[in-house]
Amino acid sequence: MTHISTETDHMISNIGRELKVRIESGQLNNPAMIGIHTGGTWVAQRIHQHLEIETPLGELNISFYRDDFSRKGMQPQVSPSRLPFKVDDRHIILVDDVLYTGRTIRAALNEIFDYGRPATITLVVLAMRDGRELPIQADIVGGHFELESHQQIKLQGPNPLSLRIMDV
Repeated sequence: MTHISTETDHMISNIGRELKVRIESGQLNNPAMIGIHTGGTWVAQRIHQHLEIETPLGELNISFYRDDFSRKGMQPQVSPSRLPFKVDDRHIILVDDVLYTGRTIRAALNEIFDYGRPATITLVVLAMRDGRELPIQADIVGGHFELESHQQIKLQGPNPLSLRIMDV
């Protein structure tokens, strides 16, 4: 098992700097941030605080939007999504911990559009690994990882946050 905790803080800082540039340049005017439950919310909390975004942080629980939970035997824990702002015409920063197949992001996009039609969605992920099943790519990435088929990358937290590469 590989542990990447020191790099995690560095990756979050780099993401924050890149987002700050986009906000200050006007690319992301008055953005709202949404974290995907659970790891994405942990990462989003850190970035949200760093950027001092005034709009409260939103949280998505996409369990029932997944297209593979019955196939994987997942037992989704029911907790509601919380979006304390209007989505229509907003610049949304969507944050997740790990982008792997793309299915979590697809589910999150479906749920966001159930709330309204955003002006833009900027996808931010702490870690992006190989193995995409859907044509989804992040706009801002903390780190890229190529793993063996028997490995997975997982964020542990919330305090401290650390990425771990493990054999499955």
